[in-house]
Amino acid sequence: MDALWVPLLLTLKVALWATGINLVLGVAVAFGLSRWRSHAREVVDAILTLPLVLPPTVLGYYLLVLLGRRGIFGAWLDHLGIELVFTWQGAVVASTLVAFPLVQKAARAAFEAVDPQLESAARVLGLREAAVFFRVSLPLAARGITAGALLAFARAMGEFGATLMIAGNLPGRTQTLSVAIYAAVQAGDDRGAAIMVVVTSVTCVVALLLAGWLAPDQLRRSRP
Repeated sequence: MDALWVPLLLTLKVALWATGINLVLGVAVAFGLSRWRSHAREVVDAILTLPLVLPPTVLGYYLLVLLGRRGIFGAWLDHLGIELVFTWQGAVVASTLVAFPLVQKAARAAFEAVDPQLESAARVLGLREAAVFFRVSLPLAARGITAGALLAFARAMGEFGATLMIAGNLPGRTQTLSVAIYAAVQAGDDRGAAIMVVVTSVTCVVALLLAGWLAPDQLRRSRP
């Protein structure tokens, strides 16, 4: 049972951290893009969507180039005593990068669906921009944002390629469910792999059903 529970708990921790980070960053970026009127907006959106279409190993390579000890930022992080490669925090970075577009696109669709007249009315009543965001825009977009967060959580639960490259396969330390499934298959443990596959599949299906129930329109618009 440890072969199941240890990677399951680690995967849940990684997925929850990644989802929380993506909620903050994704909502901020999505709101900015939804209110930015420029031809460059779609170019930026395309770049932010790249993690959805690039092979996970390519993303993992980029992360190693950036965060490895000899990477662009890796030496600086090492000087500060921060180590991401072959740690569970590295798995969080990989999952955050891969799942970010799901939150960003769903949140942007939700913000663009907010009636601008409601925001204008709030400004006329004397609310400042920050208050308009937190009291009008964010509550009205909350269902779409939540749907995107659930999709991101499901994606983070199943992340494999980038996680394997940046965090490795260290049982009890960086071995998430998807990596543990791969290791079990390689070791010939078909029963253990099947159990972990079922647990992962059920968790992701529940997250998808909740996302579709919360905001089906935003969900459809958030898909690439």
